[in-house]
Amino acid sequence: MRLRRWLVAAVTLVCVVGFGAIARPDTSNVQGPPPVVVAKMGEHCIDDPNCFNRYHPDIPPAVMVDPGDVVVFETRDALDSDFNFESTPDDVLAADLTLVHPMTGPVFINGAEQGDVLAVKLIDIEPDEYGYTTIVPGFGFLRDLFTEPFIANWQLNRLEAVAAEVPGVHIPFAGFMGSVGVLPGEAELDTILAREAQLAEFGGIALTPEPTNALPADLCGPEGTASDRCLRTVPPRENGGNMDVKQMQVGTTLLLPCFIDGCGLFVGDVHYAQGDGEVAGTAIEMGAEVTVQVSLRRGMSLSMPEFEGGAELKQLEPSSFHATIGYPLKEAGEIPPYLTYLDSEKIEPLTNLSEDLMLAARNALIQMVDYISANYGVTQEQAYVICSVAADLRIGQVVDVPNYLVSVVLPLDIFDEEGMMTTSVEVIDSPAKV
Repeated sequence: MRLRRWLVAAVTLVCVVGFGAIARPDTSNVQGPPPVVVAKMGEHCIDDPNCFNRYHPDIPPAVMVDPGDVVVFETRDALDSDFNFESTPDDVLAADLTLVHPMTGPVFINGAEQGDVLAVKLIDIEPDEYGYTTIVPGFGFLRDLFTEPFIANWQLNRLEAVAAEVPGVHIPFAGFMGSVGVLPGEAELDTILAREAQLAEFGGIALTPEPTNALPADLCGPEGTASDRCLRTVPPRENGGNMDVKQMQVGTTLLLPCFIDGCGLFVGDVHYAQGDGEVAGTAIEMGAEVTVQVSLRRGMSLSMPEFEGGAELKQLEPSSFHATIGYPLKEAGEIPPYLTYLDSEKIEPLTNLSEDLMLAARNALIQMVDYISANYGVTQEQAYVICSVAADLRIGQVVDVPNYLVSVVLPLDIFDEEGMMTTSVEVIDSPAKV
């Protein structure tokens, strides 16, 4: 009886493995439908019907796609610039910041309704061959300390980026969408415009509507029908946009609340690599081809973007590092730049601020810039750029009052032999060496 059961099992296995394999069709060359391409046309955004640089719900769709479709966005660099391998700091000064940011799209998702959640899975990023990192006077986290223009012109491939202006440094490819989002609705416009106008009125930094070079011109330009209601693309908001989150790597899925029917998905400002913080104001900026897959999650409620993934974040961790630590400490008589608009008499005489992550981050970053400059034979500007494209600001704790802690983590494997430490440090690890 046992032998009979064994024979039946053996015959069944042969039929399944052998004959079953013959019966199955060969699907090795079967492909799904081709992706929908939102093409880049012309030299600049103004020449391209698939490009815009302001947000408004009435921007017409460039293409329409179905849930489940794969979409390829051909994007421009953040400044819609003519920068190239020969660009100089003078070219940075000449850049027109009213052109920021050229977005590819918007893409209308068939069947998507206001209140739905749009899921955008990042499948691939194909970088251009050229990218840049700039210091723009008046912009960046340490804008009061770095007041002169600078540019690093990076040679890019799918492995690493190198630049003559930052010798001895190799930045690994870790591309992501710096800007990605959906169009706001009229209600969101009202809320955003009101709060940003109020902030500007009180002296805070807020980029209120600017019709100069705004696209689409017939809607957002100087003679546009909604020129005073088109949002700038610099700050991220409820609709996503310029979030600059390096963890949104290939394989992750971004979830966006839809504020209009069809959602109005856009992509732009793609980064080859970036440190957490993008402290100099730019990452390694580039044009790119971005491939995503879109789907809807109906019944899910979101008021802000969220994202999810698997093991992608592990790939961003360095194999070796050096880190600095910052607390919210300052000199008496100093008001940190980000607090000057408050004109606080209480802040100026203090040497310790309470629960201030911004000041802690600033101090940790200044220490890291000094560390790189002192130990790797580079200028302060070069060190600042290295931090912007490779070093990560990380919150250590937000409970040990008054001194919240921020660290800056620098991966050491970005330096080659040419960029090795130039200082000699004696390590004393036993009493005999004292």
